[in-house]
Amino acid sequence: MVAKAKMTVDKHFTIGEVDKRLYGSFIEHLGRAVYGGIYEPGHPEANEAGFRKDVLELVKELQVPIVRYPGGNFVSGYNWEDSVGPVAERKRRLELAWRTIETNEFGFNEFVDWSKQANSEVMMAVNLGTRGVDAARNIVEYSNHPSGSYYSDLRVKHGYKEPHNIKTWCLGNEMDGPWQIGHKNAVEYGRVALEAAKVMKWTDPSIELVACGSSNIGMPSFPEWEATVLDHTYDHVDYLSLHQYYGNHDQDTPTFLARSIEMDRFIDTVNATCDYIKAKKRSKKTMFLSFDEWNVWFHSNENDQKLDPWQIAPPQLEDVYNHEDALVVGCMLISLLKHANRVKVACLAQLVNVIAPIMTENGGAAWRQTIFYPFMHASIYGRGTALVPLIQSPKYDTKEITDVPYLESIAVHNEEKGEVTVFAVNRHLEEALPLEVDLRSFEGFTLLEHIVLESDDLKAYNTSATPNRVAPHRNGNATVSDSIVNANLAKASWNVIRLKLK
Repeated sequence: MVAKAKMTVDKHFTIGEVDKRLYGSFIEHLGRAVYGGIYEPGHPEANEAGFRKDVLELVKELQVPIVRYPGGNFVSGYNWEDSVGPVAERKRRLELAWRTIETNEFGFNEFVDWSKQANSEVMMAVNLGTRGVDAARNIVEYSNHPSGSYYSDLRVKHGYKEPHNIKTWCLGNEMDGPWQIGHKNAVEYGRVALEAAKVMKWTDPSIELVACGSSNIGMPSFPEWEATVLDHTYDHVDYLSLHQYYGNHDQDTPTFLARSIEMDRFIDTVNATCDYIKAKKRSKKTMFLSFDEWNVWFHSNENDQKLDPWQIAPPQLEDVYNHEDALVVGCMLISLLKHANRVKVACLAQLVNVIAPIMTENGGAAWRQTIFYPFMHASIYGRGTALVPLIQSPKYDTKEITDVPYLESIAVHNEEKGEVTVFAVNRHLEEALPLEVDLRSFEGFTLLEHIVLESDDLKAYNTSATPNRVAPHRNGNATVSDSIVNANLAKASWNVIRLKLK
C-alpha cells in the first residue's frame, strides 16, 4: 500500500484572493466554436438570436465569469469593422490563420449579446498583426464611448445605444510566434503594444490591458521576450499573458500527469521576469498575469492536418477528452490556484467544440466532456482565498520529471460562505492514496460532501450516446475528526472535499 500523504493548511497562511476571472474561458472564430457551437440558427434549441440554449445552459453550469474573444490566431487578421452592422452587408473573408472562410454572420455585437445571456463578461482582443494603433483606438471608441463621436455613434446606429463597457483587452495574440499573421520580434511588438495601450487608455482610462507574453515555455525567445516587451510596456499594461498546452503524445501517462509541475515553473519564471523589470524601473507596481490559454491539446492534431482548406466552420481541434485528460486539467487548475496572488485572469481554451469542455453535434445534442467536471468544481467551489499547502507525499520519477508527488492538492477558504474546499488529485495509477488534511486553525467544521471523479479506464470518454460514461459521484469516503480530515483517494482520481465551518 502506498504511504500516506499529508497536507497542513492554516487560515492565516494565505497565497492570495482568487479573482473570479481565474475561471474564464475562450471563444475564437475557429472550427465549430462559434458556428455550430454557441450559434446555430435553425437548431431546435436555438433562441431568437440563433444562440443554442442547450449550450448556454452548460456554460452557465460552469459559471464562466469572462470569455476571451475573437482569438487567438484569428485576431491577427481580424478587421473588426467587417463584423458589425447589417449582416447582409458584411464581407466574407479568407481566414488565413486557420485557412477557412469567415462569413462574419456572427460578429462583435452578437458576441456581446451572447456573453450577457451566458452571465459572462467580454475579454476583447485587438489585432496587432495586420492592423495597429488606429484600429485599436477605434474599436475601444466603438465599444465603450457613450456617444457623440463617429465610432460611438456608429454603434448606436447599429442598435446599441448603451456602450458595451468592455474592461479587459488583449494587445494582440502570440506575437512571438512565426505562425502568427504579422509576427513581430520583441522590440517591434513592444513598441506597437505601447502605442496601442496609450491610445486605448486615452480613449477609456478605465480599461485594463494584457500584453503578449511567450506563446509557450518552449519558445527560444523565452523569457527574454517577456523582459523586452515589459521594458516597453510596463507602465501602461496591467497583465502579461501566458499560454501553455499539454498532450500525451508518447502515451506516457505518469509524465503526462506531472506536467503541471512544469506549469508551476513557467509561472514562477514569468513572475521573476516581471519582478526584474519592476526593480529595473524602480516601479511600485506589481505586474499580474493572465494565463489566457491553457488546456490539454493533442488528440485532434492528425485529423486537422487532413482538412481541406476554405471551408466554413469545419470540425477543427475537436479533441475528445478522456479520464486522464481530466486529471491533468485538475492539476493545472490547482497550479493556477497555487499562484492566485499573481495569476488574476485565466482562460480555459476553448469553451465549445474546439479543445473544449462542451461538445455539440450540428443540429443535435450537446454534452459535457470529461474536463468539464474539474473546471466546473473549481469555478463553483474555488472562490475565496487560496491557502498555502504544506504537503508531504510519496513521490515517483518519470523519464523527464523527477520527485513527482502522488498528491496534488490545495485548499480554498470562502469566508463569506463559511466553507473550506480541498481539491486533490491522486496521480497514482494503481493504488488509492491515504490522505490526512490538518486544518488545525479552523475551529470546528463538518463534512458537506466528498465528490470524486474516477474511472477504471484512463482512456474512457463521453459521447452524445454515452454522455455520462465519465462523470463524478458524491460517494467519497472522507471523514472528519476534530480538526483532521481523512480520506482514501481512489487511484487516478480528482477529488473535491467540501467542509462547512461552525
